[in-house]
Amino acid sequence: MHHWKRRLRASGIHLGTSLCIALLAALLVFGLWYPYPYREISGGRALFLLMTAVDVVMGPLITLVIFNQAKRRKELIMDFTVVALLQLVALGYGLWTVFAARPVHLVFEYTRMTVVHAVDVDPSLLVQAPVALRSLPLRGPTPIALRPFKDASEQFDATMAAIGGVPLAARSDLWQAYEDSRANILHEARPASELLVRFASQAASINMALQDAGRPIHQLRYLPLVSRDKVWTVLLDATTAQPLAFMPIDSF
Repeated sequence: MHHWKRRLRASGIHLGTSLCIALLAALLVFGLWYPYPYREISGGRALFLLMTAVDVVMGPLITLVIFNQAKRRKELIMDFTVVALLQLVALGYGLWTVFAARPVHLVFEYTRMTVVHAVDVDPSLLVQAPVALRSLPLRGPTPIALRPFKDASEQFDATMAAIGGVPLAARSDLWQAYEDSRANILHEARPASELLVRFASQAASINMALQDAGRPIHQLRYLPLVSRDKVWTVLLDATTAQPLAFMPIDSF
């Protein structure tokens, strides 16, 4: 019993250390790569929980199994060094996976907003994007837009590519500055007041988003927002078209 108490104590210390490291990783993931609402609509929360659950559980469990006070100090140090290296490798791989899947742009895609993730962008096409957009952002998504098609042939090719699995919003050769599409965005966006009529049963969620936007309702418009397997709604400033708030409502 005394031996197991020492094992549990060592495993508990290891668990506490692992949780502290996981907290630091959470600050990086949710503070930089997946700010709200992207931790929800881009799967950031699920990816992070999967990554940390494996890493946090693995180390303390191994410690519980291998800890033996009868071992020499040198052997214990070697054991814990190997366990720590395994955890760091697992954490590093997990963070890289989360980083590679991070959202990079909120794209106005002609009639809606679409979230583009780093893994969706073809690096070979980035050289055809405007110079300012050739580097993917590291601190959360930035708003951009798709330029109008040059002709019917380009539109047909892009549509066929989208059917083949290349998301239209991820086509960096079609990207342009968000401000360049401001008039089109405001033309497509609908008055925010319509939301309270269309989704009266979700008035609480809508009012919360209106409060987050910090504008009177008559100064707001909205567009549907698509991200992987979720559809939300984004509230826009009725003058600048800048995204201000989000809500989990399918407004198509």
